Amino acid sequence: MTTSKAQSPPYPSAARISDSECYPAYSASLKCLEVFNSDKSKCQEHFDIYKECRKKEREARLERNRSRNLFS
Repeated sequence: MTTSKAQSPPYPSAARISDSECYPAYSASLKCLEVFNSDKSKCQEHFDIYKECRKKEREARLERNRSRNLFS
Protein backbone atom coordinates (compact mmCIF):
# COMPACT_ATOMS: atom_id res chain seq x y z
CA MET A 1 0.00 0.00 0.00
CA THR A 2 1.38 3.37 -1.02
CA THR A 3 0.25 6.73 0.19
CA SER A 4 0.75 9.88 -1.79
CA LYS A 5 2.03 12.79 0.25
CA ALA A 6 1.92 14.97 -2.84
CA GLN A 7 -1.86 15.31 -2.67
CA SER A 8 -3.02 18.88 -2.47
CA PRO A 9 -5.24 19.80 0.46
CA PRO A 10 -8.92 20.56 -0.21
CA TYR A 11 -8.25 24.23 0.49
CA PRO A 12 -5.26 26.51 -0.06
CA SER A 13 -2.75 26.32 2.75
CA ALA A 14 -0.91 29.36 3.97
CA ALA A 15 0.92 27.62 6.77
CA ARG A 16 4.10 28.90 5.17
CA ILE A 17 4.32 32.51 4.10
CA SER A 18 5.72 31.41 0.73
CA ASP A 19 2.42 29.57 0.09
CA SER A 20 0.41 32.71 0.71
CA GLU A 21 -1.02 34.94 -2.01
CA CYS A 22 0.43 37.77 0.07
CA TYR A 23 4.01 36.60 -0.35
CA PRO A 24 4.89 39.29 -2.95
CA ALA A 25 3.65 42.03 -0.59
CA TYR A 26 5.56 40.42 2.29
CA SER A 27 8.74 40.31 0.20
CA ALA A 28 8.29 43.92 -0.90
CA SER A 29 7.98 45.00 2.74
CA LEU A 30 11.20 43.25 3.68
CA LYS A 31 13.00 44.60 0.62
CA CYS A 32 11.88 48.12 1.51
CA LEU A 33 13.23 47.75 5.03
CA GLU A 34 16.51 46.52 3.59
CA VAL A 35 16.77 49.43 1.14
CA PHE A 36 15.91 52.08 3.73
CA ASN A 37 18.06 50.64 6.54
CA SER A 38 15.07 49.49 8.63
CA ASP A 39 13.41 52.91 8.54
CA LYS A 40 9.81 51.76 8.97
CA SER A 41 8.35 55.19 8.22
CA LYS A 42 9.55 54.93 4.61
CA CYS A 43 7.88 51.53 4.13
CA GLN A 44 4.42 52.19 5.56
CA GLU A 45 2.73 51.85 2.16
CA HIS A 46 4.20 48.35 1.76
CA PHE A 47 3.07 47.40 5.27
CA ASP A 48 -0.45 48.63 4.56
CA ILE A 49 -0.67 46.62 1.32
CA TYR A 50 0.53 43.49 3.09
CA LYS A 51 -1.85 44.03 6.00
CA GLU A 52 -4.82 44.45 3.64
CA CYS A 53 -3.84 41.31 1.74
CA ARG A 54 -3.64 39.28 4.95
CA LYS A 55 -7.04 40.65 6.00
CA LYS A 56 -8.61 39.52 2.70
CA GLU A 57 -6.90 36.14 2.99
CA ARG A 58 -8.28 35.71 6.52
CA GLU A 59 -11.79 36.72 5.47
CA ALA A 60 -11.70 34.19 2.61
CA ARG A 61 -10.56 31.45 5.02
CA LEU A 62 -13.34 32.29 7.48
CA GLU A 63 -15.91 32.23 4.68
CA ARG A 64 -14.66 28.81 3.51
CA ASN A 65 -14.95 27.53 7.08
CA ARG A 66 -18.47 28.92 7.42
CA SER A 67 -19.62 27.23 4.24
CA ARG A 68 -18.06 23.86 5.10
CA ASN A 69 -20.43 21.16 6.25
CA LEU A 70 -18.81 19.42 9.20
CA PHE A 71 -21.20 16.46 9.16
CA SER A 72 -20.96 15.31 5.56
